[in-house]
Amino acid sequence: MASYLQIADDEKGHELDLFCVPRHYENDLEKVIIPHGLIMDRTERLARDIIQDMGGHHIVALCVLKGGYKFFADLLDYIKALNQNSDKSVPLTVDFIRVKSYCNDKSTSSVQVMGEDELSSLAGKNVLIVEDIVETGRTMQTLLSLLSECKPKMVKVVSLLVKRTPKSSGYRPDYIGFEVPDAFLVGYALDYNEYFRDLSHICILNEQAKEKYKV
Repeated sequence: MASYLQIADDEKGHELDLFCVPRHYENDLEKVIIPHGLIMDRTERLARDIIQDMGGHHIVALCVLKGGYKFFADLLDYIKALNQNSDKSVPLTVDFIRVKSYCNDKSTSSVQVMGEDELSSLAGKNVLIVEDIVETGRTMQTLLSLLSECKPKMVKVVSLLVKRTPKSSGYRPDYIGFEVPDAFLVGYALDYNEYFRDLSHICILNEQAKEKYKV
């Protein structure tokens, strides 16, 4: 079972004025729940775990856009640093796919996968899917089902966050950064209708902001 850092349901978080938060978001957030520095430290450890498990294999790192891009970039930076400074190394190539399953703060019943036609290029490859957050697990299960039709050699999934929610299908990634409460989180490329991707920390969105940025 994947190890992870658990953020408790009663986690008080941190006051916004203790951190550098863009002024245009100051009234939209309840609290900082995972500071940027902690994200980076946990990501570095995930990179080490991946190298330990997959070192020696040629890996195609598949970034799930848009929310996964920041985690993807930082994770690969740590893997590249380990490649240069450890006994094991992982030859890496990258690919991208876009998945959409949200409208406002609600997960929709449909999962849209854009770029699935290009998944055929992953046949016979060792694939590491890099995701920002797993909530119900339905999105990842859909992607894994599509990918299995292309017959990759091996597939592993790393997700920065896994949400504790009664809506979960029970799916768990191979590598997990943090297990988080059932709240709407933004920042570090996690968005609400495309806003908040430019926020460095992971924060809880307040109710007024959900109305303010609603589409």
